[in-house]
Amino acid sequence: MKRRQFMAMTAAAAAASLAGACAPLAPARRDKADAAMPATGVVAFAAARRYAELGFGRIAYVERGAGEAALFLHGAPLNGYQWRGVIDRLSPYRRCLAPDFMGLGYSQIPEHQPLAADAQAEMLASLLDSLAIGAVDIVASDSGGAVAQLFLLRHPGRVRSLLLTNCDVEPDSPPAKVKPIVEMARAGTLDEMTAQWLTDKSLARSTFGAAVFRDPAGFADETIEYYIAPLLSTPLRRAQYNAFHAAFEPNPLAGIEAGLKRSTVPLRVVWGAADDIFAQSDAEYLDRVFPNSRGVRRVPGAKLFFPEEFPEVIAEEARGLWRV
Repeated sequence: MKRRQFMAMTAAAAAASLAGACAPLAPARRDKADAAMPATGVVAFAAARRYAELGFGRIAYVERGAGEAALFLHGAPLNGYQWRGVIDRLSPYRRCLAPDFMGLGYSQIPEHQPLAADAQAEMLASLLDSLAIGAVDIVASDSGGAVAQLFLLRHPGRVRSLLLTNCDVEPDSPPAKVKPIVEMARAGTLDEMTAQWLTDKSLARSTFGAAVFRDPAGFADETIEYYIAPLLSTPLRRAQYNAFHAAFEPNPLAGIEAGLKRSTVPLRVVWGAADDIFAQSDAEYLDRVFPNSRGVRRVPGAKLFFPEEFPEVIAEEARGLWRV
């Protein structure tokens, strides 16, 4: 693939999944002290990593805080590190748990383990069982939002509340801009494209970073390394990285709307208003489908992975939903 074609595909598509009444569009409320709060860095986050030995494999997760549990589900090709700034702010109020999905991050998965969203949901149930956790508040982004919806339908008694940022919904899964990524994954070449981000981090910022962050300059070298290096560490991990994305088709959410309409779980939607990967109308879809929706908040200027740049917004909305 020529470099120009590569740049175009990554900028337009690779970023995507690599994942009540509607509140009026308003500027993000940013408390200056909270917005300036430094997030946990790579070294500290990695040092906090633990592993749960499950039938699905060796699942990596980071846990902080005490009391009722909150489960944070990341997008692709990220891992639990996506939620570091949010967990910094919410660990005084919840036992915060950020696992790495099978096929992404630092989880170690056997060769023939399925990696589709339904299997991910069952892995999460097993993880919670292993940690003696019953019900959780879920905060999810991107493909993690798809897993969250499936988990809710499969284990409705284990979900107290749901906070979703830009993510898959049944009529838009996978979104159009993700489909070229699925095609590359099925061809077994997505890992080759992604590998270029490790050797050329400016390229990672100008393509992937520009598509998913308001300020791609803040996509630090060490963050790129922490997200991408484990995906390419062995031939098996490369194959699983491709398989994770190939599983986006057929639509993993097909047929779930009727079940969501019966859910009584409180939902809050917090949507990046500058994201052009997931449709802006997807936020209204979620608000309309969930009977106990608490409405939509749009974050001006925010793109797909805005929880990394605006962790205080997610923390504020979570605390409001949890009433703490």
